[in-house]
Order: sequence, then C-alpha cells, then structure tokens
Amino acid sequence: MSNEIHTDALIIGAGPVGLFAVFELGLLNINCHVLDILDKPGGQCAQLYPEKPIYDIPAYPMITGDDLTKNLLKQIKPFGPTFHLEQLAIDILKIDKNTWQVKTDKELTFICKVIVVAAGGGSFEPKKPNIPNLELYNECIRYSIDKKDSFKDKDIVILGGGDSALDWTVELYKIAKSLTLVHRRDNFRGATSTVKKVMELRDNNQINFHVGQVVELIGVNGDLKSVICETKDSELELPCEILMPFFGLTMSLGPLSDWGFSLKENRILVNTETFETNISGIYAVGDINSYPGKLKLILSGFHECALMSHAVYKKINPEEKLTLQYTTTSSSLQKKLLNQ
Repeated sequence: MSNEIHTDALIIGAGPVGLFAVFELGLLNINCHVLDILDKPGGQCAQLYPEKPIYDIPAYPMITGDDLTKNLLKQIKPFGPTFHLEQLAIDILKIDKNTWQVKTDKELTFICKVIVVAAGGGSFEPKKPNIPNLELYNECIRYSIDKKDSFKDKDIVILGGGDSALDWTVELYKIAKSLTLVHRRDNFRGATSTVKKVMELRDNNQINFHVGQVVELIGVNGDLKSVICETKDSELELPCEILMPFFGLTMSLGPLSDWGFSLKENRILVNTETFETNISGIYAVGDINSYPGKLKLILSGFHECALMSHAVYKKINPEEKLTLQYTTTSSSLQKKLLNQ
C-alpha cells in the first residue's frame, strides 16, 4: 500500500481552529487531510481541559472543550476529512510552484497544493512541579480533567494561581470531599471575576487556601494520602488523594521552527489579508500565528479561517472568480448534507 497521499490542503493541527478550517475550506470544495501529534482531535480543549467551561463561543453561553470538539466534528462531517493522528510533520519540500510534499515521522508523505498550520502553540506538555518522588504517584497526579465525576468525594489539592487553577477550583469544590488551593503568593493571574469567586469561597470556608509550596508527597503503594505544604511560618499536612498542578505548558514549535518561517516570539508572522506566511502556499491560523492586534481566542481563529480559506481558493484556482456563498444558500453545502 502506498504511503503517498494526495490532497488539496493539508491542515497541521486538529484543535478547534484546525477543525473549523476544514469547514471553511469544505464550503469551497477544497479537500482536506488533517495531521495532529495527539491521539484524538480537539487539541488542548480535548486533551487537557475537556470539561472546562468556555464562555466566548458565539451562540453558546457556556460550552465545554469536549462538547465544542464534538460539535465541530459533527459540523465538518459532510466534507469527509481524513485524520492522521499521533503523527508529527517533520519535513517539507517544494516540488513545484503549486505543489508541496510533507513527510511525517510515521513515514507518510502528503502531496498537497497548500499547507495550513493550525498547531496552536505547537507541541506541548504540562510543566511538572519540582517535588521529590513525583513519579511514584503518577496515577494520583492530574494535569488535565477527562471525566469530572472521577473527582467526586475526593480530597483534592490544586497548585497554581492562573486561570486553569482558579477555574477548576470553582468547578470542583462542588463535588470534592475537600478542596485546597495552594499558591506561592496571595495574589492571582486569573480573570478578575474568577479571582473574586475564589476569594468568596475561601472567606466562606468552602475551600481551603494556603500561601506556600507543596514539598513532599505522602502515600502507600502509589496511592496518595496527603501532601506537606511549606508556608512562611510552618509546615502543614494536607489531606490529598488527587494533586492537580497547573503551572502552564511547555510549548515548542518542533520541526516547524526549521521550515523557514518569519517568527516573532516563537509565533509565525502572517499577512492578515490572507493569513499566508512568508512562504507562498503555507498559511497559519489560530494561536500559532502573530500579527499586530492578535488576540489568542478561539473565535479569532475562526475568523482567520474564513479569510484564509478564500485566499486558498484563489491560490488554487487563480483563473476563477470566487463569489461569496452564504451557508444558507450554498448549493455545495446542501448537497453534502443531503448525501450524509
């Protein structure tokens, strides 16, 4: 069987913006294959925060990362994208003026007309706390939340002072047996409204809060029982069955950094009229790109996909005039929906 795959567009990254790129390109009858290093679509939303509430998706007062991913997959189903998961794009070659070759670490080769980089912050992994014997309690240490019910009636200790730590404090205290938030300072980096809510929970004794650092884990046979928290004045032993460190992610562009992109602070610079990079035929949308006024929001990435898709159509079909079709009247979309 040949490992060479031909497609109009290769999308690198299957997060929310990469998935919406499939939809926008599909409306213009541009075929897509999607490549991602993770084992399932959805990017950070699905991998790290599937049950975390998201509040700035239009028409959804609140939606979880998991539900957003499911809805996007349902939305793009009519266009039949093919996913290639747990694979890393490692090498590109310009075959001719209108054709690219992309190779992966699993020996797949894509021959495509355009490349769309929608890789978020690149490859990532959670930053681990510097605590002795951390590896002995891997099953009790969570850097993401898959099923919220698995935290029910547990003694939970959350480390950190950013949005993720505060958001999950607000969500999990309702079902936890006890919840303790530990941060090195008595101030936070999260959204003002969330900080206010956490302080209210502390003042009402609905959560525990300590300024300090966890320095020791105590347990038996890999089961965590408690942690030692070092504060300014003393050491405290805190009940803890699940430890949740939220110290951010280590991001890396990986092989993308060697592809010749113009970069700013490890992000790919783009032309905001087309979202094309400095390399003709390669586009970048979502958190991976940079331009004046850039906002790292999912909805901003969705907007970028629409403009990028029209630019891609003109790149692939330079002799054809593109007339904007609304989804309510798109004959292409209606045919796809009828054929599902």
